[in-house]
Amino acid sequence: MGSLIPFPDLNSFPDPTTTTTTATDAAAAAPTTLIPKLEPKLEPFDDPHPGFTQPLNSIPNPNPNHSPQTQLDETNVYSEFNRISELFRTAFAKQNVDVPNPSADDVVDPNPLAIVAVPDQNNQVAVVPPKRRHQPRSSELVRVLDLGLDDQRYFRDLVRKTRMIYDSLRVFAEEKRRALGLERRTAARGDLKAATVMRDRGLWLNRDKRIVGSIPGVYVGDLFFFRMELCVVGLHGQSQAGIDYVTASHSSNGEPIATSVIVSGGYEDDEDAGDVIIYTGHGGQDKTHSRQCAHQKLEGGNLGLERSMHYGIEVRVIRGMRYAGSPSGKVYVYDGLYRIFYSWFDVGKSGFGVYKFKLVRMENQPEMGSSVLRLAKSLRTEPLSVRPVGYVSLDISMNKENVPVLLYNDIDSEHDPMYFEYIATVVFPPHVYQGGNGNGCDCISGCTDDCLCTSKNGGEFAYDQNGILIRGKPLIFECGTNCRCPPSCRNRVSQNGVRNRFEVFRSRETGWGVRSLDLIQAGSFICEYAGVVLTREQAQLFTMNGDSLVYPNRFADRWTEWGDLSQIFSDYVRPEHPSIPPLDFAMDVSRMRNVACYISHSSSPNVLVQLVLYDHNNLLFPHIMLFAMENIPPLRELSIDYGVADEWTGKLRICN
Repeated sequence: MGSLIPFPDLNSFPDPTTTTTTATDAAAAAPTTLIPKLEPKLEPFDDPHPGFTQPLNSIPNPNPNHSPQTQLDETNVYSEFNRISELFRTAFAKQNVDVPNPSADDVVDPNPLAIVAVPDQNNQVAVVPPKRRHQPRSSELVRVLDLGLDDQRYFRDLVRKTRMIYDSLRVFAEEKRRALGLERRTAARGDLKAATVMRDRGLWLNRDKRIVGSIPGVYVGDLFFFRMELCVVGLHGQSQAGIDYVTASHSSNGEPIATSVIVSGGYEDDEDAGDVIIYTGHGGQDKTHSRQCAHQKLEGGNLGLERSMHYGIEVRVIRGMRYAGSPSGKVYVYDGLYRIFYSWFDVGKSGFGVYKFKLVRMENQPEMGSSVLRLAKSLRTEPLSVRPVGYVSLDISMNKENVPVLLYNDIDSEHDPMYFEYIATVVFPPHVYQGGNGNGCDCISGCTDDCLCTSKNGGEFAYDQNGILIRGKPLIFECGTNCRCPPSCRNRVSQNGVRNRFEVFRSRETGWGVRSLDLIQAGSFICEYAGVVLTREQAQLFTMNGDSLVYPNRFADRWTEWGDLSQIFSDYVRPEHPSIPPLDFAMDVSRMRNVACYISHSSSPNVLVQLVLYDHNNLLFPHIMLFAMENIPPLRELSIDYGVADEWTGKLRICN
């Protein structure tokens, strides 16, 4: 396991008054009559939410049976590393939580299989386990160092599972609000509601220690669509303020210490050159016009940044950027660690005094996620001008997909994907369609809550209004050729084909791989896994000739993880409808294949397999559809858990 190092006692540092002139001296010379009351540095496009004015700690002591004094001693030495380990074992273990002393107001959901809680006549919904008592957020500064490969994989998996719960719960909250007919102004936003519930259930990470530097399990380039998700994973602990810091009243030396900042251009005096940032402090801003209307004061987060500069404490930098494909209109990307090299008091563009801080990115870090976003944007429009060398084909699908599929190799002369026939969807044997597609719905503008196709899916929609998978199921029935609903119906998602621009590329680590030029939102459809379907008998003949095949029954059941709210609702039950027999066919991709066949294997994948039917009713031969398990940044490689070897060949087959 890695090492958790307490941050050195700040009181042991030299007296800052003996150093050269600092921003404090400049502040003393500034006028004091116009200094306004300190205001948090609010970021644009974020709605305030009173429930998050003070982030709280909800993680209990790991040894509740010890004496109070023993608990106090253990709390002081209890490391973040071990706390997360304990949280991982408890927070994600499947268990039923009984509600003690239920009151008359507690009503159990009459349909526990539904992802949307079914209201009764009084519009009451399912019981949520009682809230935990919150404690103030810890101010102890620590660093996590020396994480080995297994440790990194462990914490990455923890962060991904936590984010998956957040995304699933957010979609659930939005769907519940829609089902109850509530307007946005009368109910909390899904992203805020999800964060609130997870905090109440003790699922926020990194709350009992204040981590300086990198957060275990969070990688440079990770993307977030909502500010509250930054709080959930502990990357930035303020729901609105742009500077996260330990307050002076909680600091060991009585001085505030900053640990992270959000840069989103909300202040007119900010200057962002990528590796170097001139960051404007908070306070004195006219929120209506996003410009200064009063002098800033050296206190709170401003003083925290100045003190972090003095003590040499690095800060995490998260950039907020406008993004058209984001459900919030913005995207937040973690760009790594920066050091504060200089701070000063200056006259801003509006004529008022502002504090400025020069942040310089530390060396030997992965490429900034914000730079990758800009590169991907250029590649989507002018790939050859950005990469004049390396492209083998600008569309290996030959217009069979909705968007081109690029082929890129700047490593060697291998052009293997060019020699196969590209197919956009799977090829089934003719007998699969003999039973037809059955009866369809009569919906005109789109499927409704009580239509035939909805009832096939257990009385609930499989996707939300934006085509996001609500939760994984053994099988999803989409509307077919006999349905009267239009192609834009929310129950027609995977059958409409690829929507993101993909690139098959040559990798030194995985051979051929796949990445997207677009940001893929968690729960979004990616593509179908396409090949020529063979029966068991046909597959046995192929293997006798030495041909290797892909066996869909070996894909790991990752669909069970998407939408799993067992840690939120005590009566949650994994979907079991419809019950289908094990898949008993193989897929030949030796001559005909699509982009999915180049996706690499991983035991911690970012892509899941979801079975879907829409063009026939044969449960034995569903379509193998792929969905995103997390927000996948542009140019990050896609991966699937191909599972373990099955009884047919005893080997794990990966197309690459």
